[in-house]
Amino acid sequence: MSARLPRSYLFVPGNRPERFEKAHAAGADAVILDLEDAVQPDEKPAARAAVQAAVSGGAAGGASNGASGSAWVRVNGSDTSWFNDDIAALVEHRGVAGIVLPKAETRGQIEGILAHAHPRLSVLPIVETARGFANLAELCAAPRVERIAFGTLDFQIDLGIDGDREELDLFRSQIVLSSRLAGIGAPVDGVSTTLTDMEQIEADARRGRRFGFGGKLCIHPKQIEAVHRAYAWSDAEQAWAIRVLAVVETSNGAAVAVDGKMVDMPVILKARRILAGA
Repeated sequence: MSARLPRSYLFVPGNRPERFEKAHAAGADAVILDLEDAVQPDEKPAARAAVQAAVSGGAAGGASNGASGSAWVRVNGSDTSWFNDDIAALVEHRGVAGIVLPKAETRGQIEGILAHAHPRLSVLPIVETARGFANLAELCAAPRVERIAFGTLDFQIDLGIDGDREELDLFRSQIVLSSRLAGIGAPVDGVSTTLTDMEQIEADARRGRRFGFGGKLCIHPKQIEAVHRAYAWSDAEQAWAIRVLAVVETSNGAAVAVDGKMVDMPVILKARRILAGA
């Protein structure tokens, strides 16, 4: 698993190749060339060809897991007529850092993607159905899965849920728990639908972070900065961590307190995590 996984994944329509480089320049940690929701059915073959040309020629942009010049691709679902062609066209290209699998539900779907893939290809399964959620442990343990994404919008539709906050608390917590038990990275939270309310986007991202998520899907470049702010440790948090570790270093094993609160091992570990992430 990579030491630092992306905080932000920016979707760009696969049928808009003129936007690929712009998406990369927008500052997202990873770019996802989208063949699924962003592309109308009659444009699917042309979009696939555009994405294939981009990843073959190194023009896809994006960065993932330190691989500059590569991009992720969200293919069409395995239950669609486009899925097999998407996989055949893309998984052998090293310009594809990973496949984003919508409506992921089984380990077999992931193994099918990897059957003819280049050896460094990763898979990012999106859990957005009841069956996918029921098979979380299976998905988290599948080969070359570094983390799970939560497709909150489709998940709400599949389960008849109306709301993205406390209505999904149980499911968010379980995705984080299953990821931790499998030893994979912190999961990726779903999109915020607003494109103009930066405070709301940041609040959404911070809420996901409090649940234990490690990143967020983005549908517009304007969302990236707010997401990155949410997943950055503040100056105050870093200053607190420095104080904690400084006190511990000079304590000679004695019990100590910072800001009136006892410093025990969980506090020390949190302080180390803050400074490592900063």
